[in-house]
Amino acid sequence: MDIIATRIGKLAKIRAAGVDPYPHRFDYTHTFSAVHSEFQHLKEGEASDLKISVCGRLISRREMGKATFCHLQDPAAKLQIYIKQNLIGEEKYRAFLEMLDIGDFLGVTGIPFRTRTGELTVNVTDWTLLSKSLMPLPEKWHGLRDVEIRYRQRYLDLISNPDVRQIFVQKAKIIDSIRNFLNENGFIEVETPVIQHLPGGAVARPFKTFHNAFGSDFFLRIAPELFLKMLVVGGMEKIFEIGKSFRNEGVDRKHNPEFTMVEVYRAYSDYTDMMKLCRDVLARVTENPAMKDGMPDFKNTRTVTLSDLFRQYVDKDVDIIDAVETGTIKDLAKKLNVEFNPAAPDRKIFDHLFDGFIQDKLQEPTFVIDYPVAFSPLAKASDADGRIAERFELFVAGQEIANAYSELNDPLEQKKRFLNKPRGAETDEEVPLLDEEFIRAIEYGMPPCGGLGIGIDRLTMVLTGNDSIRDVLLFPLLRPETGVVSGAK
Repeated sequence: MDIIATRIGKLAKIRAAGVDPYPHRFDYTHTFSAVHSEFQHLKEGEASDLKISVCGRLISRREMGKATFCHLQDPAAKLQIYIKQNLIGEEKYRAFLEMLDIGDFLGVTGIPFRTRTGELTVNVTDWTLLSKSLMPLPEKWHGLRDVEIRYRQRYLDLISNPDVRQIFVQKAKIIDSIRNFLNENGFIEVETPVIQHLPGGAVARPFKTFHNAFGSDFFLRIAPELFLKMLVVGGMEKIFEIGKSFRNEGVDRKHNPEFTMVEVYRAYSDYTDMMKLCRDVLARVTENPAMKDGMPDFKNTRTVTLSDLFRQYVDKDVDIIDAVETGTIKDLAKKLNVEFNPAAPDRKIFDHLFDGFIQDKLQEPTFVIDYPVAFSPLAKASDADGRIAERFELFVAGQEIANAYSELNDPLEQKKRFLNKPRGAETDEEVPLLDEEFIRAIEYGMPPCGGLGIGIDRLTMVLTGNDSIRDVLLFPLLRPETGVVSGAK
């Protein structure tokens, strides 16, 4: 607290001197990257004849009597500045030494030159305090290593760890690549409600809220799917949405209750068309120059049935589709000595088996097809085998990053699936509820349609080499910090 008190004392002195420590704006001529680019030709000891203005955060200072070297940092680069007493005057130089601290924001004007050690530097002729920092930054030599602080105070993480900033630059490029590809191919970007009367479009537990004016419960969406398909009914035949969805579930390295996804729908298509679209979209993403080397090759994927994976990795004699249909999947789990809650729905047992025995084996881009219809209530059944859905999930690096269907457009069959829970789902509270509004929409007729969902956060994990979803979310959900979050008004 002594450090903070000292800085507050400096702030008071600055104000007493008639200086605004938080001015409204600053006119700069160059970013630091632009300085490095424009003046890279300067030789050691050579100075430019151009005066420039730059601004950034003070991150280091090295005093040498009547001259001081400092480094400033902006969003993309660092830049050295050189301040001499005989150039800016004794009073301004003394104020620089006595009033400024690491973490303050500065604007400086001066002449670029290259030092004898070869570092591009700005010889300062004037400086302006742009924002006084009252809290000390993390120790510069060690960066910010405490994971809890990194996630809770992401702003410090971004200041201390340039590699972290690059993750989120890459995430933005990933979203741009997806959006640009879809726009170029005739898809229209739309927005659908986040606050909904009924949660639908996925099998998940929703967040519940209350609307005071309407006097009724609402839910945060678990997926935008049903509203997007209603737009297909309305004639919007090639659409997509990039946005947040919410699921009231646990937090682990692959799951965060709030996440970003893109959902894409195209009329007159099926899940095989969506498979090609998925490959093409992800290939575009990995071709972006902002992506690092060693990206997954989404142009060369393999396709394997769910049944084959279970026979290969779980039990060579098992027919997983039959086990789901006959309600014997719990017997399979017992045979494998897998612990589970006897009251858990069959879908949870299936997920447990798949996650435990198969998922980590799927390192190269792999489309898994032929899922049970019982676990795919919004997908068309296969003409060849009514027990399986026309559906795929895409896995890479042991992560599920995409899911797609041939969308069910038979209103009577869809209503039947909403009303009749499949075998083993009697206790499943996450099975979608009957959505009469959606049924009414598709009763007007929905063309054949393929739908694709891609998880942006997990995709970013794979493409940036991160093992935890928290590392690709600027502000992941954490338990409230005692004494910091309050309901005071």
